Amino acid sequence: MEADSFDVLLVGSGAAGLYAALCLPETYRVGLITKDVLTQSASDWAQGGIAAAMAPEDSPKFHQADTLKAGAGLCDPQAVAQLVDQAALCIQELMALGVPFDRQDNNLAFTLEAAHSHKRVLHAADTTGRAVVAALAAAVRQRSHITVLEETFVLDLWMNEHHCCQGVIAASQDQVQWLQAGAIVLATGGGGQVFAQTTNPIASTGDGVACAWRAGAILRDLEFFQFHPTALQLPEAPRFLISEAVRGEGAHLVDQHQHRFAFEAHPQGELAPRDVVSRAIYRHLQAHPSPSEAVYLDLRVIPPERVQKRFPNIIHVCQQWGIDPLTMPIPVSPAAHYWMGGVITNLKSHTTLSGVYAVGETASTGVHGANRLASNSLLECLVYGRQLADIPQQSRIPLAFDQNLTLRDEWGACSDQDAATVAEIRAALPQVMWQGAGICRDGPGLKTAIATVEQWRQQFTELPTSRLLESCLTLPAVYPLPANPLLPLRQWGETRNLLDLAELILKSALFRQESRGGHYREDYPKPNPDWLVHTLVQGDRWWTAP
Repeated sequence: MEADSFDVLLVGSGAAGLYAALCLPETYRVGLITKDVLTQSASDWAQGGIAAAMAPEDSPKFHQADTLKAGAGLCDPQAVAQLVDQAALCIQELMALGVPFDRQDNNLAFTLEAAHSHKRVLHAADTTGRAVVAALAAAVRQRSHITVLEETFVLDLWMNEHHCCQGVIAASQDQVQWLQAGAIVLATGGGGQVFAQTTNPIASTGDGVACAWRAGAILRDLEFFQFHPTALQLPEAPRFLISEAVRGEGAHLVDQHQHRFAFEAHPQGELAPRDVVSRAIYRHLQAHPSPSEAVYLDLRVIPPERVQKRFPNIIHVCQQWGIDPLTMPIPVSPAAHYWMGGVITNLKSHTTLSGVYAVGETASTGVHGANRLASNSLLECLVYGRQLADIPQQSRIPLAFDQNLTLRDEWGACSDQDAATVAEIRAALPQVMWQGAGICRDGPGLKTAIATVEQWRQQFTELPTSRLLESCLTLPAVYPLPANPLLPLRQWGETRNLLDLAELILKSALFRQESRGGHYREDYPKPNPDWLVHTLVQGDRWWTAP
């Protein structure tokens, strides 16, 4: 069987992957892999908007200064300059694709979000990500040179003997296959599912970062995870994000006595940087451990017609769970939201692996530093996706596979036996991470979590299923799979990725002996000038660099 062959394979169908696909030359044969269906991604969940300095009183220089300040000294100035300078062009391209940004008096409407000095966040009501992804996906569907491979899960990068990437190893519903490409673009989003409390969708398992690490890429700043202060907090409800734009429009963060306690932590109160507000909530709840104690977002201080126009989706979801934001406050608490760390890339989105690029939350471009400025994430997807227009076309010799091996009998027997173990690890891991590497961390807690995760990784590696799959991940062939196994290959692969990422995050957090941005150590509660450096990891080696 001849291997499928592409000029460029993109892995991930959020804003970064979709926009990058549209930016690639139309003369290239492009494959777009998504483990779900097109448009299901964390980008689709993005509510607040996209930051761009386009208002008359604003400028890219102001946007740059705000981004650098939020990043707590660890932003790359060149990367930030590229981000803010290309923002307006990307917005214009989105508008040309039909993204319906809100307007006021026929002009683009801008709102304010935390740590921004000017109103510069464009929005489409409170479903901006959905509007952007829908427009991008529609455009991708119209491009004849782009092949969309849905319900396909990438297990690993295909590295040759010269340590150059020449494709991916991917599992669809009925087979594991090796797909050849001249270049690979990782755009799989973040890894919020490694934590028990997260605003991320169930698919956010950090697949691209894990694959890149196993292939030998250098990763950066994995300890910096942003915890969003305001996710819906109800016993049965998902941790639905209550956008920062709600506070930007004037909502108050209060306790059950209507006290705006966030001002005790920062003069900007509920509009302080996200890490400050999250810790303020965490500490307030620790100081008031009563089961009835909670914190709330009170939208009743905003004119009702403004709330209805700006936040229809938030109103709808809250009302589904018995909360009417127009007449009562919304119970909230922090949840893991955005990963500042990732696969290190240069200004052209190239990783340290030959033939591999990364965009979006998977990448560490340098624009976020230790703490992302609100609404810079969708912008980063666009600006760094545009850089892929310059990917050189590589000559490829299609590979012929002599083997058509089967996993049907062996996989069915092994997966049935191992399904319970994988399910137990997958369920317990996020709780261990939330306790050991959540909003506030310390050395003993991190070490305890590391020991547990190391034990689980060893147990996972020794499973008969894992040993069986070693052959699929080392010997190019096509491997037909059985129908409806008790342990789906995607579940095995995601659990493998989460275990790898959990250990990397924990060890990175233990390595950085200070508090900065999204990383807070109770045993090192202050920033340390000696740690005004990045943490890098490759394989099992950690080091620092300016």
